[in-house]
Amino acid sequence: MPNFIIAYIGGKQPETPEAGAAHMEKWKGWLGNLGDAVVNPGTPLGPSKIVGANGVSDNSGSGSRLTGFSIVKADDLDAAVEIAKACPFIEMGNLEVAEVKQM
Repeated sequence: MPNFIIAYIGGKQPETPEAGAAHMEKWKGWLGNLGDAVVNPGTPLGPSKIVGANGVSDNSGSGSRLTGFSIVKADDLDAAVEIAKACPFIEMGNLEVAEVKQM
């Protein structure tokens, strides 16, 4: 069964510590429901830079920057998308789902 990355893009911070705790409980519940499909439950990412042929630019103010990821096992991309659709992060930002290809 292939692995899929669920990339967390952007996302607003909860308005209160209580809202943050409630969101974290939803996220833990989502992960708990996935069982053995979870390969990496989640890794948050810090500030980033964009590196290109024309140099380096700051990406910290962008609402579209990569903010974290999870890795899950699924039968195919459609099944991984169904897993992602239940992720509570979509209340805060966007998700991108892609198969992790073997080299």
